[in-house]
Amino acid sequence: MTFIADVLLLTAAAFVLISLAVVYRLVRGPTMQDRVIAVNVIGSNIVVIIALIAAANDDPSALDIAIVYALLNFLMSIAISKFTVERGGVL
Repeated sequence: MTFIADVLLLTAAAFVLISLAVVYRLVRGPTMQDRVIAVNVIGSNIVVIIALIAAANDDPSALDIAIVYALLNFLMSIAISKFTVERGGVL
């Protein structure tokens, strides 16, 4: 592996650690908005992790997966937000 690939994989590992830290906010809350933002942050981090791994392995086809996952993450955030607004913020 090259130095650049090692740096990219190390950066991906840092994003995994950040996502694990955000899981605390996902579980503990205290509000529904905190949980929605935590899920969105974790989803965005997963997109970045997939892109970093794709760049480190020189695999551009994995970027298609990252783009689809980003779109699904966006749609999920909109759906949850609409659902919580209609129910008054309580799930």
